[in-house]
Amino acid sequence: MDDNDESRAAADGATVTVAGGTRESVSVEAAKEEKARLAKAKRKRRLLKEMHLKSERGVCYMSRVPPQMDPSKLRQIMSQYGEVLRIYLVPEDPTARVRRKSAGGHRGEQFSEGWVEFAKKSVAKKVAHLLNGEQIGGKKRSKFYHDLWNIKYLSGFKWDHLTEEQARKHADREQKLVLEISAARKERDFYLEKFDQSRALSAMQERAKKVN
Repeated sequence: MDDNDESRAAADGATVTVAGGTRESVSVEAAKEEKARLAKAKRKRRLLKEMHLKSERGVCYMSRVPPQMDPSKLRQIMSQYGEVLRIYLVPEDPTARVRRKSAGGHRGEQFSEGWVEFAKKSVAKKVAHLLNGEQIGGKKRSKFYHDLWNIKYLSGFKWDHLTEEQARKHADREQKLVLEISAARKERDFYLEKFDQSRALSAMQERAKKVN
């Protein structure tokens, strides 16, 4: 086999025979393995970059959300200080909303507490330092112009902690609901049993009267 034949065989991933034995060419399988290795290395670099970016993020906690302030308005205000990634506000208790509406108050949705995630820790720290305890201000006709910020930087807190906490609370609510349903069923069964016993006793008394 001449050099040209050997080159073509190598390109096709074939086995090439040489003096004293055989030599495997760079096969298609080897090329696939190399491609997979490069793709894995690329994914690893991307994950490391994402982890680094996540480590740079900072979260602020609002222990009180001013009345009539919603996520879009809060994002608009906070974005003046830096890039805002995510906002989560906890809706108020439904019973509190019903009481407020029945008393003639604001009928829209309100929120009790919230979290704001900034792309940089330094921005989150600055926001908490500058705003906490300060008047919200802005335009004088704003509904929360005279209200105060209640905001704190959460050192070491990650957004995953929040989602885990919400999942735990959801699981707790589900478990509580299951227990309440179970208790209600037991109470129902108890009264049904007593009712059946009462009917049986009444029937026995009626039969006893007839015999007498």
